Amino acid sequence: MRVASVVIVLALTFTHLANDLFQTFFQAIYPQIKESLLLTFTQIGFITLTFQFTSSICQPIVGFITDKRPLPYLLPVGMMSTLIGVLMISYAVSFMAVLVAVAFIGIGSAVFHPEASRIVFLVSGSRVGFFQSLFLVGGNVGGSFGALFAAILIAPYGHSYSIWLSIFVICTIIILLPICRWYSCNLHRLKISRAEKVSQSNATNSIKLSRTTVIISLVVLMVLIFSKYVYLACFRSFYTFYLMERFGVSVRESQIYLFLFLFAAATGTLVGGPIGDWIGRKYVIWVSILGASPFAICVPFVDSLFLTCLLSVIVGFVLSSAFSAILIYAQELMPGRIGMIAGLFFGLAFGIAGVASVVLGKAADIYGIDFVFGFCSLLPLLGLTTYLLPNIKTT
Repeated sequence: MRVASVVIVLALTFTHLANDLFQTFFQAIYPQIKESLLLTFTQIGFITLTFQFTSSICQPIVGFITDKRPLPYLLPVGMMSTLIGVLMISYAVSFMAVLVAVAFIGIGSAVFHPEASRIVFLVSGSRVGFFQSLFLVGGNVGGSFGALFAAILIAPYGHSYSIWLSIFVICTIIILLPICRWYSCNLHRLKISRAEKVSQSNATNSIKLSRTTVIISLVVLMVLIFSKYVYLACFRSFYTFYLMERFGVSVRESQIYLFLFLFAAATGTLVGGPIGDWIGRKYVIWVSILGASPFAICVPFVDSLFLTCLLSVIVGFVLSSAFSAILIYAQELMPGRIGMIAGLFFGLAFGIAGVASVVLGKAADIYGIDFVFGFCSLLPLLGLTTYLLPNIKTT
């Protein structure tokens, strides 16, 4: 079972890489779409909102349903929706066509995240922090390579060349099919094994949390998700525009710098989970959110392209180490609602990022892109709310 678990997690990590690559890819080609379709920053924000809204609404629903009745073969179905979106965006010739395309990609993401996260949680045993981080880093690496693919494939040739990514989606579907078959055959045994571990953990945990404490803790975790993902939404949607306007770099160069930021974020995600297994989730959250604030505050005030990119890489690395710790901390607060918690937090992250993209896009149209980055630099200070979280033992 242990070897099978490692193989399953690695396969899901790769498919998570593919899933999130498509999400960041269409955000990285915003400069080309904006120019070819004559869009405003507000419309760019609405494109992100459409993706994030479909994903955030559907993810908790999918998680809630599959907590009651797991649907193993839902994973390739979600990827089929992503495939439709990728094909549509390559032929999009209007703002509305782009919105429909990213909605399909959002639905595919909503189906993928809760069920894949549940499988990782069930097969992880006592290494849940490490394996969940490995799974999450797949998504972050995919997100960073989405920007790199945009620089290599789209900047020289136009967004119609995104159709070549459909081959990648089809390969991902093929990989998911045997995973779903294995999961379907072993589902009952996995659920019993995980339930026994949770029961043993609760029996040995000296800290008994009240319902009120659990609710307050979940609210604090949502505030931390808010600070992290609004900041990341600023970078994902507008970092290329910021570098082009402030330092005069080309579209292709700006996409490479976005790749560096996102790759640093991916690396940070991998580090956060294992450290959380070792020293506790709360301490990782402290260092990650609040520790990023000094660097984030400096970003809008430096006049050097090198320093801006260096500080951005540091912020991406430090800030992104929090998500796996936040997700596992929440799942340990409510161990019987693994899929729902995963769907809620992934969905909340996407929903917040979507709404933030529209608001920040409107602010950029009115006040300028510099104002947006100056405002968002203060968000990591919300990490101070981590003080309200109780100390719980890691499982």
